[in-house]
Amino acid sequence: MSLDDAEIERLYAYPDTGRPWVRTNFVATLDGAAHAEDGRSGSLGGDVDTRVFHVLRSLADVIVVGAGTARIEGYGPGDVPIAVVSRRLDIPERLVVPGQLVITTADAPADRIEHLRETVDVIALGRGRVDWVAVLAELADRGWHRVLCEGGPTLHGELVALDLVDEVCLTIAPVLAAGDAPRIAHGAQSVDRAMRLGHCVAAEDVLLTRWVRERA
Repeated sequence: MSLDDAEIERLYAYPDTGRPWVRTNFVATLDGAAHAEDGRSGSLGGDVDTRVFHVLRSLADVIVVGAGTARIEGYGPGDVPIAVVSRRLDIPERLVVPGQLVITTADAPADRIEHLRETVDVIALGRGRVDWVAVLAELADRGWHRVLCEGGPTLHGELVALDLVDEVCLTIAPVLAAGDAPRIAHGAQSVDRAMRLGHCVAAEDVLLTRWVRERA
């Protein structure tokens, strides 16, 4: 099936819930690897996944990403604010520019927080770990309800464990990888979060799937 950008926008339109809606976006191989041989996920899904990636970004109010993923994938500023998550505040320099955000804990190094606040906005909530419920409330106060999380697997696993993921957009690449690459989510605890299939579209040998959290 051939998809144009208008059809991709229709497939991935955010619901109007009146609250923050957390969407995550990943690509994985047939055997579950979250990145290719080069250690990057961006090289897995081909042209159609790249197009979906950019459309999803255009639909979001804010993009949330772990510092490690931002560094490996070469993130830079775009049209949508990027909120980099880091407890150690090791933020890629390309993202320490006006208009971007940092999400960290309240007990992160105070001098580093103040230094970053000279250039970017810093949301520091929670002690020992980020208080994601409070962070989402803060984003909502800014009018940012359409939240797009692009990983990595540790951040994704944390949000899954807290049952804060409303939707997973997963591109399945026609590749077998083996090796020891991580899954799209991992963490210290196992959970069971039921999802329903929103859509499954075959395009250029790639499967574009969207899964929505079943909530009471």
